[in-house]
Amino acid sequence: MKLINFVLNVLWLVFAGFWLAVGYAVAAIICFVFIITIPFGVASLRIAGYVLWPFGRTTVERRGAGAPSFIGNVIWVVFAGWWLALGHLITSIPLFVSIVGIPFGWANLKLIPISLMPLGREIVPTDQPFATR
Repeated sequence: MKLINFVLNVLWLVFAGFWLAVGYAVAAIICFVFIITIPFGVASLRIAGYVLWPFGRTTVERRGAGAPSFIGNVIWVVFAGWWLALGHLITSIPLFVSIVGIPFGWANLKLIPISLMPLGREIVPTDQPFATR
């Protein structure tokens, strides 16, 4: 399974991952410029790493995230999340055109909720037992 994930990640990196990660990195740099939004920049960089190499990993809700994460996610959606989600949507369209790209198009669509609400989530390996999440 690790070999399959590796091949999928390399193909993903070539066809979509690099450019999407650049978008998240730009959002992080903008957030770092405005000192008060540094936590958003950290979240954006965390997602950029996930977008570069998504197969074999998933996101789960972090226990105890609470109201601050919800408020942060609302602010994130207004200022950065919507255009990152739009990037995923636009990138998925040409991927759906070819048969080989369909799984990558679906993976792109699955990243939209994470791009809209990144706070209060953590990235874990898919082979990690559910009990520890």
